[in-house]
Amino acid sequence: VKPSFTGTKVFENYSLEELSQYIDWTPFFSSWQLAGKFPAILEDEIVGKQAKELFTDAQELLKQVFDKKLLKAKAVFGLFSANSVNDDDIEVYDENGKSAHTFLTLRQQLKKREGIPNLALSDFIAPKESGLKDHIGCFCVTTGFGTKELADAFEADNDDYNAIMIKAIADRLAEAFAEYLHEEVRTHYWGYAKGEDLTNEALIKEQYRGIRPAPGYPACPDHLEKKTIWKLLNVKERIGVGLTESLAMWPAASVSGYYFAHPEAKYFGLGKITDDQVKHYAQRRNIDIEDAQKWLNPNIAET
Repeated sequence: VKPSFTGTKVFENYSLEELSQYIDWTPFFSSWQLAGKFPAILEDEIVGKQAKELFTDAQELLKQVFDKKLLKAKAVFGLFSANSVNDDDIEVYDENGKSAHTFLTLRQQLKKREGIPNLALSDFIAPKESGLKDHIGCFCVTTGFGTKELADAFEADNDDYNAIMIKAIADRLAEAFAEYLHEEVRTHYWGYAKGEDLTNEALIKEQYRGIRPAPGYPACPDHLEKKTIWKLLNVKERIGVGLTESLAMWPAASVSGYYFAHPEAKYFGLGKITDDQVKHYAQRRNIDIEDAQKWLNPNIAET
């Protein structure tokens, strides 16, 4: 399906109230070391009382965030024509159809049953030799602007509880923004799932077509791919989210990744890869073997 547009779009100061409807609260409780799925955890015999108190406090702080506009939500995403090339790479084209950037993917090398493929993310993009022009998307969302200042203020007031709480809430809002934006891309901007009508529970269960893996995910553990996303979208210039030396996003309550629309696109684990792929990857990345080993560890198989 050809997207309704190609290029990039930016969201500034998006409504946090709207994003809150997309929050998956289960990981919130996990971050406080309370096991159980939301909302059932609120009635749990063992941790239910503590979970309820935590949830009530979170709602109160969330209301302050809304009312006083304590955090900012920003996003940039792009949709681009693309093809897979050389089996494992994805060539991204500019508006003139010229190669602008290349995403590098890695391929599973585990022995599998006959007929079961060794996957790479590039498999979900039409190969160049097919003559078909396919598409790929990528994005970065953040709800982290203001989080550090609030956490520092709470800590200065000896309120470690709320310092942790605001970080946990900002993280949940960032994930909610990623969920919301992916839905908008599927149903509107790319439009390959225009008839989709899913509840938040169904969204959390990923009952939709397409995936949004991120560099660092099991399918694509190479964090260096973030640099390509940042160049393609001009993330730092457009919404102010930067990358640290270790390629963590700053502010921390940020999410980035790719959009794949193929109906058979799915998440998978890369697993262990062998020396031949590491060397090939280093050549494609134009880095030395030691750097490749650093970034791909612990996915490298022992020899």
